[in-house]
Amino acid sequence: MSTQLLLGGRLYSSSAPDATAMAVTDGMVVWLGAEKPGRALHPDAEIIDVDGAFIAPAFVDPHVHVTALGLHLTGLDLSGAESLGACLDLVRAYATAHPRGAILGDGWDETRWPEGRPPTIEEIDAAAGPGRQAYLARVDAHSAVASTALLDAVPQVRSATGFTRGEPVRAAAHHLVRATVLAGLDRTRRDHARRAALDAAAAHGVAAVHECGGPEIAGRTDLRELLEFEHGVEVRAYWGEAVRTADQARELIGDLGAHGLAGDLFVDGSLGSRTAWLREPYADHATSGLGYLDADAIEAHVRACTEAGIQAGFHVIGDGAMAAVVAGFERVVDALGGPAVAARGHRLEHTEMLDAEQIAKLAAWGVIASVQPGFDAAWGGGSGMYAARLGAERAAAMNPFAAMASAGIALAIGSDAPVTALNPWAAVRAAVNHRTAGNGISPRAAFSAATRGAWRAGGVRDGLAGTLVPGAPASYAIWEADELVVAAAADSVQRWSTDPRSRVPGLPPLDADAPLPRCLRTVHRGVTIHEA
Repeated sequence: MSTQLLLGGRLYSSSAPDATAMAVTDGMVVWLGAEKPGRALHPDAEIIDVDGAFIAPAFVDPHVHVTALGLHLTGLDLSGAESLGACLDLVRAYATAHPRGAILGDGWDETRWPEGRPPTIEEIDAAAGPGRQAYLARVDAHSAVASTALLDAVPQVRSATGFTRGEPVRAAAHHLVRATVLAGLDRTRRDHARRAALDAAAAHGVAAVHECGGPEIAGRTDLRELLEFEHGVEVRAYWGEAVRTADQARELIGDLGAHGLAGDLFVDGSLGSRTAWLREPYADHATSGLGYLDADAIEAHVRACTEAGIQAGFHVIGDGAMAAVVAGFERVVDALGGPAVAARGHRLEHTEMLDAEQIAKLAAWGVIASVQPGFDAAWGGGSGMYAARLGAERAAAMNPFAAMASAGIALAIGSDAPVTALNPWAAVRAAVNHRTAGNGISPRAAFSAATRGAWRAGGVRDGLAGTLVPGAPASYAIWEADELVVAAAADSVQRWSTDPRSRVPGLPPLDADAPLPRCLRTVHRGVTIHEA
């Protein structure tokens, strides 16, 4: 047996909130406490002095698109463009620096630009150069501008749902274009992107990610290659394809090696691209979005997966989509019983628009909500994109984390990277500092949702994963952080304390202007996967 003894730390542990030392043997936490007893109990241990650093359970990001994130990190990132002109300049510069091959870019957001509109195909053609294929995805990844050369390479796109001449491609048209351009990448470039993405995850204290793949996202080859790819960050793979029978569910899982038929199984699209399915039309456009699955298809999928013992789930954003999801689940509960459904730990991604009755039902059925607080940070508030798309009243009710948590819905906090940055401390801070008063949750609840809650969303229910207690896997991160604080859940009774005798483990301050912790080391099951 090999034992490491970490000394001089500030540990986040419910069993030993005043601990300054931790012993790890063969990838498992075996002891926490004070330094002197630690040395006496483990005289032959390798000593690691962390010099006052903060040691906490490693994060898990339950919603990531690994290859897409890597392409974002290594390719053309348009998220910093603050105007249409700046976006076109970035495309032009990239085309000059990379004169061969298709141009892949993402992250543009016209709602932040003074022009208030996306690029036209003619503008992209001019920036990319004659005959050059270019695919530029909007920040939400639910629409894109494609150059003429790329559209010409997909002749069926012009008759597909979501194609309107002169506008970004959406829905089926977008999926066709994306599949074509991704198919043109070679394995070397895909693997380079995967390594960049998983390296970035480890550098942010993330020990595991949930890949949300599907036939309309990156395809089967991408999922198989990702599961073959060797890296210290653990990958749990979800596949977003609907089934109708238990045999189909088992066959699909066996063929792909996926862990569940969940993740981005689209019931609708996104608010930014106006493809989220709404009960009432958008405030800024005469449409109610798109529904990709109805209640019948949702019922069939949930029932098939429940009977097969497989975790099911869906991408759902708009209130029209949520109504269909709740109706589909309710039919399965009526047929198979609530305990049978709850036992599978089915999950929903995003769950941004839901009312009190739907919250109560989902909680009773044990449905897990995989949420992205970074969405609210980027687009919430009285003057954000949500308010523009929906009007102030509907926008203010979005992402009701407090109501969901208090009703008993298990939350898992993630990023949907590359849609928002894979930065778990930023996501935790966004959950605490919600743009709508009353919708945020406490720092401890948010941190738990990004650690224990995210493990649970991935089917790990042993009660130890995502904690630092004896018997737990030694999956932790070491952080350079400011003085730790303890905050009560309600603003009206907020209490700050740095006294370890409070028996409540402290966290770094999560005020909007507080500096975020810096990751010094990430360890997964006793193996170091990142070191600054």
